[in-house]
Amino acid sequence: MKASHPDAATSVRMAGVRQKGTKIEMLVAAELREMGLRYRKNVKQLPGSPDFANRARRWAIFVNGCFWHHHTSCTKATLPKSNTSFWTTKFRDNRRRDAQAIVKLRRDGYRVVVIWECERDRIRARLCKILEARRIDTR
Repeated sequence: MKASHPDAATSVRMAGVRQKGTKIEMLVAAELREMGLRYRKNVKQLPGSPDFANRARRWAIFVNGCFWHHHTSCTKATLPKSNTSFWTTKFRDNRRRDAQAIVKLRRDGYRVVVIWECERDRIRARLCKILEARRIDTR
């Protein structure tokens, strides 16, 4: 069975989706700065290239888009109506890859948190949960 190609409108729409510098990433970065935490962005040396990480303090943060990482029970995690087998496989593979990266980081002693695109109003709480609960000095 041959995979169908997206129409021109779909291609243009998908090409416009940002991968870095998204609004939720900017909000997380601002919150980290406000908390006085130092970090590096998109750390390629770590499994999964976390969006934010501090290797000395051993923490990593992934900021996931609900659609691309198929956030469970989220209204933004829709399944496109065309080419559903492709999208189902893609979302499954994305989630599997994400889980493997988190397992590797935790095995290496990292504290890991995933902040979802739909969690804008809970960013600080999510960061405090992982960072302060483990007695990381934020000053």
